[in-house]
Amino acid sequence: VHSNPVIRSISASSGVSLISANFAVKTFHTAASRFRNELSWFILSSPKRTSRVLTVSSMASGGEGAVFNLSGSCLLKILKGDITKWSVDSSSDAIVNPANERMLGGGGADGAIHRAAGPQLRAACYEVPEVRPGVRCPTGEARITPGFNLSVSRVIHTVGPIYDSDVNPKESLTNSYRNSLRVAKENNIKYIAFPAISCGVYGYPFDEAAVIGISTIKEFANDFKEV
Repeated sequence: VHSNPVIRSISASSGVSLISANFAVKTFHTAASRFRNELSWFILSSPKRTSRVLTVSSMASGGEGAVFNLSGSCLLKILKGDITKWSVDSSSDAIVNPANERMLGGGGADGAIHRAAGPQLRAACYEVPEVRPGVRCPTGEARITPGFNLSVSRVIHTVGPIYDSDVNPKESLTNSYRNSLRVAKENNIKYIAFPAISCGVYGYPFDEAAVIGISTIKEFANDFKEV
């Protein structure tokens, strides 16, 4: 969610236009293991759909990637890069952390955010009350902490569904986006960056997740300046 996405296909005349922005691939080395985290985001826009998510005509592409007007005051940007480096306004911006229910850090983007924010983030997460043993943030809900060593003012932690085991993954993913945006709005956040929630090891299909994410973001288009 940073810079220079790869826009693989933009075709206004085709039946289905697929815009693919591949997030940076990160490989982490430790003494014991090697972790690979690759996140991709797909936006599906079809003239044949009765309810479009976004249309190609609403997009302008440039060096930074794809930019959409969600409303008169809100831009949607599809960007590539390290989410821990993203910031627009250090007083009113936030990144979304795809956390687990314990909220104490993990692999992938979750681990990268915790490392970049420093140990204070884990300490703050530890202070979040458990709703039941070992669970500080149930799937689909969201919590907020300071950003600490990150450039953004806040981190919004949300837990996306595991696609193959969640009873209703669509509802859970919708709730992850909606509750993240609700918490951001309540805390006067105007700029917010999302990773592709649940599209890594949790196995959510990219195209389905994009439709859910963008549709939910559009509900809050008048509340933010940039997503």
